[in-house]
Amino acid sequence: MHISSLETELKKRLDFPYNWGRKQSDDWDFKTKFIYQVQDFESLANQCKDFDEGLRNYAFNRWLNFWSAKAVEDIFASNSLVQKEENQFSKTVDFYISGIPFDHKSSVFPRQFGKNFDYAVNHKKELIEWLYNNQSQQGRKHHANRLFIIFYDEKNGEHWKLKTELILIQEKITDYLSNFSGDNLVSLNLESHEILSDLIWIKA
Repeated sequence: MHISSLETELKKRLDFPYNWGRKQSDDWDFKTKFIYQVQDFESLANQCKDFDEGLRNYAFNRWLNFWSAKAVEDIFASNSLVQKEENQFSKTVDFYISGIPFDHKSSVFPRQFGKNFDYAVNHKKELIEWLYNNQSQQGRKHHANRLFIIFYDEKNGEHWKLKTELILIQEKITDYLSNFSGDNLVSLNLESHEILSDLIWIKA
């Protein structure tokens, strides 16, 4: 599906509240695993029609997060600087930028960071270190290179809605890659692991 068409589908999710209701669980992940095969929202809603509200919201949220993140990876992969990781099951590498491996993580601006947006922009390394230490626990937790896509809605604080703005995301990623230099990456040492990282702001 073309990026503009997928954006149209993702925006249909905006008519429903973004409420997880519970933490992610293996049980509900199994019940909603069909989200990986469904790109259009009508088909998604149809498959969820017999779910209770909690499980339906859970499915809608997983669907939005998955397809938005996949679009991000496809946007990266379409750039000449980027090579996609051939092993689709790799937990530590999604793609390579100028030969440097990265896992990608899309995330809303974390309220728990405890500092405002302007502080985070001016203290990028501090935010990145916080993200490594506080997100992606269990199977997704690792100390490998990671590129963070951070969504920030300045006006309404509904950061999650920016995950649907694929054209804007594409513009920001293209701009980032046009100015990419390994020398500008943030270098961290976490638990004796040398890490290269960076973040791209998707702000509206």
